[in-house]
Amino acid sequence: MTSSKPLEHLLDRLEAGKRQFGPGTAAETFALLRALGRRRFHDAQSLIRFHEALLFFRAYPANADILRLTEELLDSFSQGIDRFRRDGGDLTPFEEPDVSGIAGTAFSAIFSYDIARWLVTHHGQEIDIDWDACDPTLLGPLLARLHPMFAEDLLVEANIPFREWFQAAKTGAGTDLRWLMERMDRLKIVPEHFDHARIALRWELGHSLTTRTKLRVPGKQPVFYHDQPLLRRSDISLQTELQARPLTLQKLKRQDADDMLDLFRETSAMRYRELHGFTYGDPAHMIHTDLGRGVEVFVAGVPPEHRLPLRAYHAGMFFKNRVPIGYIECLTFFERIEVGFNLYYTFREGETAWLYARLLRLFRQLLGVSSFAVDPYQLGFHNQEAIDSGAFWFYRKLGFRPANSRVVRLLETEEAKLLANPTYRTPARTLERLSVGWMLYELPGTPQAGWDRFEIRRLAMALRKAPFPAQIERAKRGSDESEYVRLLQRDSQLRRRLIKLGSK
Repeated sequence: MTSSKPLEHLLDRLEAGKRQFGPGTAAETFALLRALGRRRFHDAQSLIRFHEALLFFRAYPANADILRLTEELLDSFSQGIDRFRRDGGDLTPFEEPDVSGIAGTAFSAIFSYDIARWLVTHHGQEIDIDWDACDPTLLGPLLARLHPMFAEDLLVEANIPFREWFQAAKTGAGTDLRWLMERMDRLKIVPEHFDHARIALRWELGHSLTTRTKLRVPGKQPVFYHDQPLLRRSDISLQTELQARPLTLQKLKRQDADDMLDLFRETSAMRYRELHGFTYGDPAHMIHTDLGRGVEVFVAGVPPEHRLPLRAYHAGMFFKNRVPIGYIECLTFFERIEVGFNLYYTFREGETAWLYARLLRLFRQLLGVSSFAVDPYQLGFHNQEAIDSGAFWFYRKLGFRPANSRVVRLLETEEAKLLANPTYRTPARTLERLSVGWMLYELPGTPQAGWDRFEIRRLAMALRKAPFPAQIERAKRGSDESEYVRLLQRDSQLRRRLIKLGSK
C-alpha cells in the first residue's frame, strides 16, 4: 500500500478495520497506520479521525507490531499538531468535548472549585483563567469579597468593568487562577462564590503525558492481542456472567490509590467532565481487579463526609491494555444498583457488551446486588448521544426490561416490527419515547416488580431523617459502604417499608 491514495479513503479503510479483526486483517491495518503516519494533514477533522483510530488500535492491537507503531505515532502526534498549526490550521475543532485532550492542543472548560483547586496544585503552569470565555457579570459576589471597595460600583453602576476590578484586587505575581485560589483561602471565601462565577479555565496541554494521546495507567499487565474477531453482544449471556466465579480483588496501598484518583481526575477533566467519586474518592478503600482480555478496573467509594443520605456510592475507571476507555458510577440501595456506564466515544466499536457484563459481575461480587437498573438518561431521555447510538436496544438485547407500562406496550409494537422485518430500524422519535422510564435486569430469585414504580427521589422527599436502625446507620458512616449495603439486604421489613414510600 502506498500513501498516494486519497487521505479520506485511507481513513475510511482504517476505521472499517475496527470491525474486521481476525486472520489476515492485521497486515492491512499495519500498512494503513504506516501510510497515514507519513501523511501531512491539512484539515482538523482528518487529523482527529486519525488520532481516534490510533487510540482504538492502541487499546485493541492485533499484534505487537501494531502496538509498537500506534505508540510511536501517538508519541509524536503533538509534532503533527505543531505542523498543522504552522500551516495555518484551525485548532478550534480540537476543543470539542468529544475530542478534547489531544496532545499539542488546548481547551477551555468550567470546573467546580474543588477540581479547579486540584488542577492548580497539579497543573498550575498549564492552567489559567480564560477571560474571553467568562461571563464577567457573574463575578459580582466573588469580587465583593476580593476587593473592599467593589461595592462603590456594584450598588449603583450599570456598566461595571469586572475584569478591571479583578486586576485591581490582585496583588503579587503568578497566574490569575493561582492567586485567586490562594486569596480565597486567606479570606476564607466559600467555594460557592467561585462556582457561581462559572469561571472558564484554559488548559494548555502541550507535549506532556497528561493528555488523551499519551496517558496510560501504570503497571506491567501483559498485553492482550486481538488476533480473532471481537466479542459481540450476541456472544454474551448476562445471566451466565453474573453467576460466574468471583474475580480476584486487590486492595491498593494508600499512595497508589491517591495516584490513581489523580489519574481519574486528569482523564475526566481533559474531557470536560467531573464525577463525584473522582473528585471526592476515598483512597483508603480502592480495589483493583483484572477483568480479562487486557481490561483492568479500579473502584472506590467516598468517605463519610461526601456520602449520599440513602444510597451507597461507588465509582471506577477501566483501562484496556493500559489505555483509559471509560468509567462507571454505581448507586446501591438494598439489592438494587443503579449503573451509570460510560464508554468513551473512541472505543464504542470494541467489546462493549462483554465489558459491561463483566463490570456488573464485579459489582455483584462487591455488593451482593441482584437487581440492575439503568436510568432514562442513559437510554436517551434528554440525551441525544444515547439516542444516536441506540442505547435502548443495547440494554434490551442484553435482557433488560422496561419498568414503565407505557414503554412496555410501545416495545411490544417495536419488537413485532423487527420480527416481521429484520431490516427495520427504530426511528429516533420512537427511541425518545422508549427512553422515558427505567430499565431493569433481575437475576433469578430476585423479587419481581418490587422496584418497578420506585424512585429514590420520591422516597427522599417523604423522609425528614435517615430511616435506618442504629446498626445500619453506624455502617452508613463506617469505613466502607459495602457493609451498609449488606446490612440493608438482611432487613426485609425495612426494605418493604421504604419501597412502599418510594413507589407511586
